[in-house]
Amino acid sequence: MKTSARNQLPGKITAVKHGPVTSEITLQLANGMSLVGTVTEESCRELGLAEGGLATALIKASNIIVATDLHPMKLSARNQLSGLVTHVERGTVNSIVSIDIGGGLILTAGITMQSTETLDLHPGQKVTAIFKAGSVILGVVA
Repeated sequence: MKTSARNQLPGKITAVKHGPVTSEITLQLANGMSLVGTVTEESCRELGLAEGGLATALIKASNIIVATDLHPMKLSARNQLSGLVTHVERGTVNSIVSIDIGGGLILTAGITMQSTETLDLHPGQKVTAIFKAGSVILGVVA
């Protein structure tokens, strides 16, 4: 599968919660972490998303928020994946931040330079990547 989304995380579906309009899908990633995505019930049926199946979560880098020193704050965003910064590519307006979340999985976040400087982001730093379930697009092999 080729897409423009930088973040493509394959996983096993561990739960499907059906609703009248939207379904909530939980994927377990290779590193043991879970993430949650929401899709329309129609997409859930068309993609054949079911517990035990395989799917790939796609998340645009610009939909990921990077936080440091998050605890004890509680957030409504379902997906909060912790890891270590491996690389920061600074641009004029935005930065690209690579985060190793374990198991060979790297998340890429696109954030503003102001946020990069405010958080003093650098390799080796512990961070949390945050994104809402609605920011996850799910794909399956056709």
